[in-house]
Amino acid sequence: MQFSTRVTPNPAKIKTGCIVVGVYSGRQLSPEAEALDRTSRGAITKLLQQGDLNGKLGTALLHHQPSRISAERLLMVGLGKNKTLSRADFQKLARTIGNKLSNCQAKSASLLIESISVDATTNQQCAAQLVRALLTSTYRFNELKSKPKGTSKGPGRVAFCISQQDQVNTIRKGVRLGEAIGKGMKLSKDLANRPGNICTPTHLADEAEALAEKLPVKTSILDEAQMEELGMGALLSVSRGSRQPAKLIVMEYQGGDKDAAPVALVGKGLTFDAGGISLKPAASMDEMKYDMCGGATVFGVLKAAAEQKLGVNLVGIVPSSENLPDGQANKPGDIVTSLSGQTIEILNTDAEGRLILCDALTYVERFNPAIVIDIATLTGACMVALGKHASGLFSNDDKLAEDLLAAGERSGDRVWRLPVWPEYDAQLKSRFADIANIGGRYAGAVTAACFLGRFTGSYRWAHLDIAGTAWNSGILKGATGRPVPLLMEYLTQYIADQKAT
Repeated sequence: MQFSTRVTPNPAKIKTGCIVVGVYSGRQLSPEAEALDRTSRGAITKLLQQGDLNGKLGTALLHHQPSRISAERLLMVGLGKNKTLSRADFQKLARTIGNKLSNCQAKSASLLIESISVDATTNQQCAAQLVRALLTSTYRFNELKSKPKGTSKGPGRVAFCISQQDQVNTIRKGVRLGEAIGKGMKLSKDLANRPGNICTPTHLADEAEALAEKLPVKTSILDEAQMEELGMGALLSVSRGSRQPAKLIVMEYQGGDKDAAPVALVGKGLTFDAGGISLKPAASMDEMKYDMCGGATVFGVLKAAAEQKLGVNLVGIVPSSENLPDGQANKPGDIVTSLSGQTIEILNTDAEGRLILCDALTYVERFNPAIVIDIATLTGACMVALGKHASGLFSNDDKLAEDLLAAGERSGDRVWRLPVWPEYDAQLKSRFADIANIGGRYAGAVTAACFLGRFTGSYRWAHLDIAGTAWNSGILKGATGRPVPLLMEYLTQYIADQKAT
């Protein structure tokens, strides 16, 4: 999909496959719709009087061959009651536009929505969110089908048509940001949607090296021998049950000042999780290919940041392994020594993500990071707590947590903070080791975060539990690309804050 921005004094003369305008509740026309209505001698008003569209937010009506308008189709979308939309309402509107355009046969589309006002949101942010929604709605994962029908539907060209010349650069910046985020989300979704027999730790390592060939990203891969020499006993204990060797993938992007401390992203890269000896139930086990969505997020953010040429230094670390039952696999009661020197009693082998993450969270110290954010499909307990709407947020730094919460609101990729109090940490006590890898039945998402917190004392840290948000099940099964938008929004604001100090 190609995007453009242009000034169009007379929207009725735009030659396009589909022109998009807004209608408020009560069939009140937006300024752009009024202009088209005048040219068409009231044709839009007549359509609305027929009762097929009342302007309710999220509704839409597609009309073919509109009278006296050069466009082949007219798509009217409901804007709701308020002249100023909330962020959530605008995000719903963007999804509506994306879904409707992806399901029509128009080869091009022109958006006439310049007059829409969104609370606490700039025109640049609006443009970025619209582009992101359009790219999301047209995403298809067909690369493994014998007769693929193409990777996307919808228009090949989309134009943002505006009346004010002084807004062109603003909209174009938003479009470029939205495209970068969309490309990052696509990479994240492609990696996550690939099955475990293809997307192995070695495959992820190869993808990291391929990324470095196309973008200004430096990649290095640690193999099992190197990790053994370093003392990554927790990570390597997970891979012992698999024939696929573990990899520690390190990607670096230098977009900021040479001496500026980087933001580090650490993503769980379990390319398939059967639970090990603590075997998972058979139902829906195929979805455990998505246990590497944290790692896929790191790939997506690195790609988006490099595409956008963000002015920040980034380090992306993806510890990658499989977790399978085998004669050499971890057994409940085993004790392993982590890179930090802390010993861990493994009471449940299905709590393996924290074992590979803890060594990566210790390894990241050598980069002297300003911020560390780990991303992981860590616990079903977080899904029980927050469902599919928000990712779980845990942090040892209030300012960092507040910034991530705010970024979630702005991007629509929301998070909700949960505690990491000492009372929960006490649940991880072990009689035989420094720490147990589970904390009992209750507060599983919190105790998992507390476990990771034991390895993050030397830096500002946040943990995102994306078990509920990283993929959809059922008929819409597939990776979502979250939380790439959240982290890109956070990084954009982080850069602005750094410049202001």
